[in-house]
Amino acid sequence: MTARVVAVSVSSTHTFSKPLAGSIRLLEGLGVEGDAHCGTTVKHRSRVARDPNQPNLRQVHLIHEELQDELRASGFNVSPGVMGENVTTRGIDLLGLSTGAQLRLGDDA
Repeated sequence: MTARVVAVSVSSTHTFSKPLAGSIRLLEGLGVEGDAHCGTTVKHRSRVARDPNQPNLRQVHLIHEELQDELRASGFNVSPGVMGENVTTRGIDLLGLSTGAQLRLGDDA
């Protein structure tokens, strides 16, 4: 199976789900342009409450579509963006990636 991007999503507010977008722009060292989690320091509310100066290690959220397949088979109504991800992939073992792994999504992702 060829690895691919299935969907991209972005939300400027802290909502659980993110609406689908036609495209997103990844900003090096920051995250997804226009997303509530974009920036060098933490944006997640619980982490900001503890220490707003912590480095942002969750700038881009990826979920593999195979997980959504499993959830749908168990009766959950999920689709790309519903779990708050910015990038929904298929054919990439995201959970098997080592710390520091880099993904190259390409210009058309």
